Amino acid sequence: MADKRVLITGASGFIGSALARELVVSGYEVVALTRNACASRVRFHESVALQEWDGRTAAGWGRSADGALAIVNLAGDNLAQGRWTRAKKERILRSRLDAGAAVVEAVRAARTTPRVLIQASAIGAYGHAGDEELDESAPAGTGFLADVVRRWEDSTKVVESLGVRRAVVRSGLVLGKDGGVWPRLVLPFRFFAGGPLGRGRQWFSWITLADEVRAVRFLIECDGLAGTFNLTAPRPLRQREFCRILAKALKRPCWLPVPALFLRLLFGEKARETLLAGGRAVPRRLAAAGFEFRHPDAAAAVAAILR
Repeated sequence: MADKRVLITGASGFIGSALARELVVSGYEVVALTRNACASRVRFHESVALQEWDGRTAAGWGRSADGALAIVNLAGDNLAQGRWTRAKKERILRSRLDAGAAVVEAVRAARTTPRVLIQASAIGAYGHAGDEELDESAPAGTGFLADVVRRWEDSTKVVESLGVRRAVVRSGLVLGKDGGVWPRLVLPFRFFAGGPLGRGRQWFSWITLADEVRAVRFLIECDGLAGTFNLTAPRPLRQREFCRILAKALKRPCWLPVPALFLRLLFGEKARETLLAGGRAVPRRLAAAGFEFRHPDAAAAVAAILR
């Protein structure tokens, strides 16, 4: 069933495990690449084949890429965990470049190359662009995160010259009940201490986990789609507006802003580039291709997640 085989790197993560579930239910053969197959088994449906890998090479799993329908490359050290120390920043970058090199190695070795590669990325590619609306044609930004994202995207670019269709997915903040940023967003409101980060004027470009997974599947299945795609809901909003929506849904006040100075002292560079910055990203190419969002509106999305 090679024409239905999809390999997922970073499969044990928040997005990867949800994507694996969706694809298995839809009749695909899913191979989940993971550092520890035994520990990861509880996350996956029994129909998902678990394949251990070292995160750096195609050793042991590259043969599964031969004749596969798709590789979805999601692997990378978690950006949100911990302060961006020099060692952490090196792990963030190195994990992404190593995973990209492993994917390229597997594609080069395949007698029949996979038809499509979905390469993960992030809207951090645009840097902090103020109020400017950012579609896929917007220029690259500056800073650590923008540089990491650019090099992450480029790590698999060579597969295009090998005849593989490649779609780069620049995701916004992915919202879903079981992981990602959602628990950290909700927790302060549970304790009646919720509020915006800093002044809350930074743009909050988001997408639900359900739509993220549906968009990735859409790009796998639509043969003519290649290049860069913003995976964000079509209606970004400011962070303080999202806080008000979340507070209303939780029946909690939204009255206690987190001072920007406190965030900078606590998280340093990460606060400046993520918590206190944001881009007004819009999914122009995805919409033009005919993708329909299940959750285009923030208030309805929050209600759906809380249900």
